[in-house]
Amino acid sequence: MNDDDLMLRGVTYARFVQLGRAPMAAEIAAATGRGRAEVVAGWQRLHAEHALVLDQLTGEIVMANPFSAVPTAYRVHAGGRWWYGNCAWDAFGICGALHADGRIETSCPDCGAPLRIAVRDQRPDDQSLLFHCLVPAARWWDDIVFT
Repeated sequence: MNDDDLMLRGVTYARFVQLGRAPMAAEIAAATGRGRAEVVAGWQRLHAEHALVLDQLTGEIVMANPFSAVPTAYRVHAGGRWWYGNCAWDAFGICGALHADGRIETSCPDCGAPLRIAVRDQRPDDQSLLFHCLVPAARWWDDIVFT
C-alpha cells in the first residue's frame, strides 16, 4: 500500500467516524481535493488489500472494518451514536476504534435470546461469552460479507 492509499484510507475512516456513516466517494474527493474517479480507484486498491470492502455494483463502501455501512445484527452504541458492526468481533472493535466505552446489542445465534454487553475500560461486562467463527480465519476473505 503506497503513501497516497494510506492517506486515503485514513481520511475515509476519519470521515466515516465524523459522519456516523460511510462517506460517499464524492465526499472524500471534496475533502482531499482529488477527483471522484481518483478516489474510486484508490478505494479499489484498498479493497484489493482488504483495507475496506466495496459494493460490487456501486463502488461505494460496504465495510470499513470494524464499521458496517449497512444494518447488521450487531448494533453498538459508542462515542455518542449508534453503529453497526460486521460481526460480533467487529462490534467490540468499534469500541476499540473509537477508544470509547459502549454497549453491544445482538442476539444469541443459537437460541435467539437478546444479548446486551457493556464494554467498559476495553472489557466486556460478561466474560463468559464465546466468539465462534464458522469459517476458518484463513478463508474469511474468500467471502468476507458472508463471514
